[in-house]
Amino acid sequence: MNTFEKNTGFYKSHDGTPIYYEVRGSGDPVIFIYGIACLINHWHHQVRHFSESKKTVVFDLRGHHRSQPVMDPQQLTMEAMGRDLVGLIEGLGLKNAHVVGHSFGAPVILEAYRQNPDVFRSLCFINGFAKNPIKGMFGLDVIEPFFYFIRSAYQQSPEMWGTIWRMAIENPVSMRLAALAGGFNLRLTHFKDVEVYSRGVAHMELSIFMALFEEMMRFNGDDILPTIKHPTLVIAGENDRVTPKHFQEDFISMIPHAEYMQVPYGSHCTQLDFPDYVNLKLAEFWERV
Repeated sequence: MNTFEKNTGFYKSHDGTPIYYEVRGSGDPVIFIYGIACLINHWHHQVRHFSESKKTVVFDLRGHHRSQPVMDPQQLTMEAMGRDLVGLIEGLGLKNAHVVGHSFGAPVILEAYRQNPDVFRSLCFINGFAKNPIKGMFGLDVIEPFFYFIRSAYQQSPEMWGTIWRMAIENPVSMRLAALAGGFNLRLTHFKDVEVYSRGVAHMELSIFMALFEEMMRFNGDDILPTIKHPTLVIAGENDRVTPKHFQEDFISMIPHAEYMQVPYGSHCTQLDFPDYVNLKLAEFWERV
């Protein structure tokens, strides 16, 4: 297996928040954006594969892992994260880039596109959404009231609920429940990847997670979709119950000339379930555009 030199650094965003990034390979630039509370590790199959022919860029969203501290807590917004993405592309000296977003990464892309479409060469949304995905998540309508219950309890006892949060997320039973609910396909995704994800979620500051989660529920990018003129690929997992495929079908109905691909047996993390297939389709898409 080829290994590629990893260049790391920090881009200072508009409010002074350091945005950590990693760059590998050379060629046409591709930027990968993970979902809320996820990790760069979610893209390890894609980074390893595409660094052979392209300049791959992964980074930590503000408030996540190494992109801390958030200098202005009021800037835990989609608008700020869109500015982070635009600023990172420009800060790396890239004229434009192919940008791939998974789940929460999709609204980040949409907000950045609203701000400056010129920094994009193409867009790809994997299991993404343009508006509140919480209604009906896992086939239920209990996630939103449960979130507000937890937020209220946390505000009263932040230290206690922070400890409960970490213990619950790192529990192996919770990991398997998340997979069974459609977050991962354990027949295809290595359980190690699920464990890495869970550890990343558990060690994220709960106050930051809740602020971004609420921002995710408030965001609505439906008005942006018809304005997208760049080549766009939409990928949906057939068995994704976190952001079911009707969210991705909204992209197709509203983005002119967007291409659609449904992955049979794919979960919410399609890029981990079927990395070779997803990589093939991404490569074919980029070759066409």
